[in-house]
Amino acid sequence: MLLGFLNGLAAHLAPKGEGWLILSDFAEHLGLRTRDELMAAIDKAGLIVLGRVDAKPDHPKATDGRDALHAARAAEVTSLWRLGKA
Repeated sequence: MLLGFLNGLAAHLAPKGEGWLILSDFAEHLGLRTRDELMAAIDKAGLIVLGRVDAKPDHPKATDGRDALHAARAAEVTSLWRLGKA
């Protein structure tokens, strides 16, 4: 789904337009995707990062040490990625 979004985004952008992607790095903490893979996919799709705003989680599972995924949830950052045509 992520690759489909990235690969189709440039075709939908007006000149100097931007597309917004809200994405958690949770998959990175679980070893399912790396930041380098994400950046390569953005580049391959003909996009550049115009900006990014990060937010730490504030939900109960992020602070529940009994949760099996606690370490990943506590380290998670959700970001608003502003993407434009390269």
